[in-house]
Amino acid sequence: MTLLVPFDDSALAETALKRACEFGACRDEAVVALTVVPDDRSFAEERGWIDAGEAYRPDELCTRFEQRVKAVDDGVAFRCERPTESEDATATATDDVTRTIRTVAAELDVSIIFVGSENAGRVSSPMTSVGDPLSTDARYDVHIVRHAE
Repeated sequence: MTLLVPFDDSALAETALKRACEFGACRDEAVVALTVVPDDRSFAEERGWIDAGEAYRPDELCTRFEQRVKAVDDGVAFRCERPTESEDATATATDDVTRTIRTVAAELDVSIIFVGSENAGRVSSPMTSVGDPLSTDARYDVHIVRHAE
């Protein structure tokens, strides 16, 4: 089976990645870090991925995040996905990210998702967190990292 870590370049996501690597080594399970980069400049600005006025280049973000993941553990497989457009007109970028994570989790037959995001660390179910919607899926366990090392 596989351990999945949604990676948004936050301190909590990095801690989640480290914990997944430790856990994966104990259970001899592969670790996959997944970055989801929506086609939404404001989403990237809100997360500090780019500065206001800076060009939005999703491919460069993917490369940067892969380098950060490999700096933690170069044995981690890295995926960068761009969500497909939702048929739901009310879907937010966070909804699209969550849907993409769930799709990849199903594809990889994930046993545990290690979530460590700024929002999941503060509150269990804020509007902008992927932690709550991911934790409701019974196909896998969820480990939520609430404190960076």
